[in-house]
Amino acid sequence: MENLIVLIPLLLVCGAAAGLLAGLLGVGGGIVIVPMLYHVFLHVGVTPEVVMPLAVGTSLATIVVTASMSSRSHQARGNVDAPLVKRWIPAVLVGVVIGTLLGAVLPGAVLRVIFGGFMVVIATHMLLTAGRPVALTDHLPGRWGQRGAATGIGSLASLLGIGGGTLVVPFLNFFRFPMHRAVGSAAVVGLVVAVPGTVGYVMTGWDQPGLPLGSTGYVNWLAFVLLVPMTMLFAPLGVRLCQRLDVGKLRRAFAVLLVAVGVKMLFF
Repeated sequence: MENLIVLIPLLLVCGAAAGLLAGLLGVGGGIVIVPMLYHVFLHVGVTPEVVMPLAVGTSLATIVVTASMSSRSHQARGNVDAPLVKRWIPAVLVGVVIGTLLGAVLPGAVLRVIFGGFMVVIATHMLLTAGRPVALTDHLPGRWGQRGAATGIGSLASLLGIGGGTLVVPFLNFFRFPMHRAVGSAAVVGLVVAVPGTVGYVMTGWDQPGLPLGSTGYVNWLAFVLLVPMTMLFAPLGVRLCQRLDVGKLRRAFAVLLVAVGVKMLFF
């Protein structure tokens, strides 16, 4: 009960911060939620061996809700590239199976190090491309190149509990894909990752010892119930602040913070 009293306000703050950052900086999904959940669960005494997969599985569950709402909104505005998404879905699903199985067999410490390294890479990309998008060519790779990329994205997204935008948007931007269609298509890809990924983490964590109250496998429903409303409540506030603040400087500051958190997860 004492842990529960501490856990609830921490999760509410976590959801508010994730929503605010998503609206303000255009980031979200697991890149914000997973490290927050990792530290919150550790703080309340969850067994270290299950903390990282629990954070990943719970993050994917929250993405099911946020990505489904975002997908509908972008679909209504014509921002989803349907041929691209249909072409990618089979390969993404193969990747999700690979990533979920890896998440089940890799030790929690290894998963933490992989996520920490990923945060450093993403933050470095944010710093280097701030205000000057980097493009390789004017067209996407061929069919097999896209299938390979989609499989890799599905694997990494499900392994680390991140949404589509963190991987899909930068990838498409390398090929000068229209930004609004990249973001809309990424939302759908995020949903394709999150639904089977959540089911996979529930199954692979079934009857795992050391899980906190309210968990089914590697998904903690108490965290889910508290995170989703707070994320949805604070995201519009972040969007409004985005119009008043210097987002470029904030993105750089956030990237530096990501590096710090990533290094901490790598070595501590």
